This record gives sequence, structure tokens and C-alpha cells, in this order.
Amino acid sequence: MPWKVTCPVEERMRFITMVNDTDETFTELCTRFGISRKTGYKWVERYEAQGPGGLDERRPVARSCPHRTAGEVLDRVLELRKEHPTWGPKKLRARLLSMGMTEVPAASTIGDALTKYGLVRPRRRRVCAPMTAMPMAETTHPNDTWCVDFKGHFALGDKTRCYPLTMTDHVSRYLLKCEALVKTDFAAVQPHFERAFREFGMPWRIRSDNGSPFATTGLGGLSELSVWWIRLGITPERIEPGEPQQNGRHERMHRTLKEDTTTPSSPTRIGQQRAFDCFRRMYNQERPHEALEMKTPASVFVPSRRHMPEKLLSPEYPDTMKVRKLDEQGRLRFAGQNSKTTLSKLLAREPVGLNPIDDDTWEVFYGPVLIAELMLRGKEIRLDKKR
Repeated sequence: MPWKVTCPVEERMRFITMVNDTDETFTELCTRFGISRKTGYKWVERYEAQGPGGLDERRPVARSCPHRTAGEVLDRVLELRKEHPTWGPKKLRARLLSMGMTEVPAASTIGDALTKYGLVRPRRRRVCAPMTAMPMAETTHPNDTWCVDFKGHFALGDKTRCYPLTMTDHVSRYLLKCEALVKTDFAAVQPHFERAFREFGMPWRIRSDNGSPFATTGLGGLSELSVWWIRLGITPERIEPGEPQQNGRHERMHRTLKEDTTTPSSPTRIGQQRAFDCFRRMYNQERPHEALEMKTPASVFVPSRRHMPEKLLSPEYPDTMKVRKLDEQGRLRFAGQNSKTTLSKLLAREPVGLNPIDDDTWEVFYGPVLIAELMLRGKEIRLDKKR
């Protein structure tokens, strides 16, 4: 078998010895050792210049690199990375292009440079369970679905707690609001939703987890906030308990938010809000998003044409349903029963829709939300909660 680059040094030395001792021509000798004439002459020249040491294996060394990244370009890449430590090579490259730079290296080259100069932290290996997301309504346009959550609360420098309320558009990833709140109840969050609706218009759905103030353990998981949404014409959409990946885009934004604004946190809530505002501007207008083909959220998002009404309206129901209005205690009288069945005080004086399943079973809706089943058994009404 002919030797390639990895021909042993002993065989190379035997080749040199036979050059002087054999009657074969140089071409025949090279053929016998399975090498080209050029390689044979190279070994002879190295032996004559350096002795046996010249026959050792050598790694090829390029005398020049015509595609080497220019020093000023590399400096700008490293500078931009230090400004945005959480941005990867693709985002850095897209940002450099948007800034008008012409000779921008490939993302792989930028990644190599970040590693070489110690600007990449090795990731911890994690074992992840496969995602089994619950079916959600399809989103194809901005404002089809907004996502909302509280990023985990944390302590500020003055020892008070901060509860960041965040809202994003599901399609464009646009960060609508990021507010440093001191509480998480309806009174604290409702004004910020109202401002968002007046500034950006209203979505068709709002996706959240099952925590307060977005949901409760009551009928249909309804809360004061979600009832307000329904009366505005917005459908609440909740993920399954313990399945944050069903709101994965929003959770991923939270990770970047935490890295950029809370390590360390600000001394006061005002300072922390200022950090959130700076992050929101950068996230929307500067940070390229891979899922958006390296566009920024601000270049994709458009405000909704659905304006917030000045007056709350009660939900309407199709003609196939029977409509009953609850009393001031949120109680329902149905099917000629003398007694009333309590549903929820949140729905006091609000209409509910009853959809017949069979002669004895009715589904109870508040707007688009199924909240319970009524089962008639003789003179009794049995209420089965739905969540």
C-alpha cells in the first residue's frame, strides 16, 4: 500500500539510503515507495539541509491568510459583544450589517473569535424532557395573541421586592410592556393593561399561566382580570399547569431580561424601571431575532386596529344557547327551580350562555370560556366545575 502524508520516519530514512545505494532510477524508486517525484525530492532536500531531523512529520503552515478578519472589524465585533453579552454570533452579525458595515465576517467566524478571546461561557449540560404542548389557537399575525406573565420577583438594593410585569406579541416578539410593580393584584396590573390597549390596540387573545391575577381556582379559572378582558372582547388563553414551554417564546425573553437587567439589580424601583425601559428599547429596535430572519421585533410588529371601547360590554351568545342573567350574588336560576345555584360573584348581573348536551346536561359559558356543567336530576341541580 502506498504511503501518504503519514509515511513513517524509518521508511523515509530507508528511502534516503537507497537513493545512493540502488541502481534504480529516481522515478522507479519513488514508485516503489509509493510517493511522487516531488515528495521524493523534498525529502532529499530536507535531509541534506537538516540531517535525519528534517525527515520528521511537519504540520502544514500557511504563510498567509487572505481571508483573515481585519483588525478593526474584529475590534468592533468584540466591542459589540461586550455591549450585549447575551447576543450570539448571528445577532451580532445582523446588527453589524444593519449598522452599515460592509466586510462583516460569517457567524461561524464571529463565534470562533468570541471563543478565542474568552467571551463565551460554556453551557451547562441539562437533561430536558420532550415538549408536549397543549393545542393553542393559531397565531399568524401580530395581535392575534399577546403573552403575559410576571418574571420571578427579586430584591432591589433598598431591600424592597420588584415584580416585573411583561407583555409580548406572540408573532412579532415585540415587548409591549415591562413594568416594575410592587404588587401582583388586579388593582396593580389593570392600569398597565389599559395603557397597553390604548397605545397598541387590543389583541384577540391573551395567553398566561394559571397564577394570580390572571386566573383563580374558581369556575373556569376566571379572575377579576380575565372577566375584564372578556368584557373588552379578548379571550383568555391559559397554558396547562406546570407547562411553561407552552409559553416558551415569552419565557425565553425572560431569560434575556434577567441576564441584562437584574444581575445586579438596581438600588431602587425607579432605577430598575429605567433599566427595563432601556432593555425594552434595545430588545425591540436593535436586537435581531433569529426566528424573524434576523429582523428586529419593531420592524415586524404593527399596532392592532381594535381600539379599546370606552364602555365595557357583556358577552353575546349564539341563538343555539339559552341566555340567563345572574343576580347580584352571581347566582343562577334555571329550569324552573325554586332555589338558585351560585356560580361566581365575579359574574354578578352578567349573562351566561347555556348550551344543551342532552335533556339533563347543559354546558355553562361566560363569553368564550366554558365554566361549568349543569346536571338536572329531578328537583336538584348539580354543578360540575370546568377549568
